[in-house]
Amino acid sequence: MQNGRAHSIGCAVLAAAALGAWGASAAPPALEKDELKLGFIKLTDMAPLAVAYELGYFEDEGLFVKLEPQANWKVLLDRVITGELDGAHMLAGQPLGATIGFGTTAHVVTAFSMDLNGNGITVSNDVWAAMKKNVPVGADGKPAHPIKADALKPVVDAYRAAGKPFKMGMVFPVSTHNYELRYWLAAGGIHPGYYTSADVSGQVGADVLLSVTPPPQMPATLEAGTIYGYAVGEPWNQQAVIKGIGVPVVTDYEIWKNNPEKVFGVTAEWAAANPNTHVALVKALIRAAIWLDANGNANRQAAVEMLARPEYVGADRAVIANSMTGTFEYERGDKRAVPDFNVFFRYFATYPYYSDAVWYLTQMRRWGQITEQKPDSWYDATAKSVYRPDVYLKAARALVAEGKAKEQDFPWTTDGYRAPTHDFIDGVTFDAHTPNAYIDSLKIGLKGDERPAATELVTAQ
Repeated sequence: MQNGRAHSIGCAVLAAAALGAWGASAAPPALEKDELKLGFIKLTDMAPLAVAYELGYFEDEGLFVKLEPQANWKVLLDRVITGELDGAHMLAGQPLGATIGFGTTAHVVTAFSMDLNGNGITVSNDVWAAMKKNVPVGADGKPAHPIKADALKPVVDAYRAAGKPFKMGMVFPVSTHNYELRYWLAAGGIHPGYYTSADVSGQVGADVLLSVTPPPQMPATLEAGTIYGYAVGEPWNQQAVIKGIGVPVVTDYEIWKNNPEKVFGVTAEWAAANPNTHVALVKALIRAAIWLDANGNANRQAAVEMLARPEYVGADRAVIANSMTGTFEYERGDKRAVPDFNVFFRYFATYPYYSDAVWYLTQMRRWGQITEQKPDSWYDATAKSVYRPDVYLKAARALVAEGKAKEQDFPWTTDGYRAPTHDFIDGVTFDAHTPNAYIDSLKIGLKGDERPAATELVTAQ
């Protein structure tokens, strides 16, 4: 594993060095391991794995891969750490959370970002009926989007006044869904609660109680009335529409435009022991991502056919196609064009940007999963210990040399940080170079050296 100093050299130098043993004139170096077992959760954003398998991209790299669905995100992470899985489709927060010791502790790294966007927030029909009264209407007579949590706040307040806790589901404490749901709620003045060392439920001081529900169980849990809404990836928002049990009110594209979603993770030990195999894996996944976005998403229907199979997502084709083919259905019959709901390659989607890691770390600190204030340098060093653009660039350079990718498709000269952006539902600007200033700019959440204790904030002495 490279240390922070090694990571700080310019990515242009890394790109040149990436030619190395993977140059055009040399045969690819020998693989340390050619039989691999890779895990995933049944969500449409596992698509790069399915495509790389079905189209023979793994075999092109000399890899014999078995893809295995996992019961939930904890089981998936644990099996990667124990070595039962060589790597897996992961929540972007999982390698970071494990590496900093929140929950399971292990050094996990990623050299490949699997996609952008792809999630939504769905509420029950009853909650939507109450929310809808607070939603502005557009010229077409339909609800104006994006729908902010401001419309949900009076509903939550009414539940609380009646002594009824308002409960929502998300898929894992370090999931993108948890942080996106929290961001959306907080932007609307609704407190989603804190994590503390004594209470890891994340519900301390909460207006809305968030709890973990595995993605495929979300619709049934909503229908049973155990939760009143949830944040999840596809196809489980569209499943609620098809079943007539709920209404997706906002997508993560509307919460944070082109936000990073899943990653492909391996342990640092595995990466160190299998450097050539790691590059070969990333090569196959990059090719799959290119195929998924090629020619204006022309291959998406074929991808839907793959994903609908029981060994992958196992949902109805029409449900998967509702979002995978560039549209998204909110209220029944209100289907809108959202061409970037699922992005797998364009906008440099697959590059593991340090700034993506920093955003997740800021949210961990904001809600108490990181219990103490950290200097800006800590965020940078932690991101660089987990995200591995050096491996990615080796894979990219090899694909370009082989004629399987184009030079302009990769950000060769980036320092690993995206430009500051205000493409959030509340318009707040995120600059990953100044994470503490960003945290302090958010209206709800920990700031400075604050930490939650019981239901009150205290300042560290």
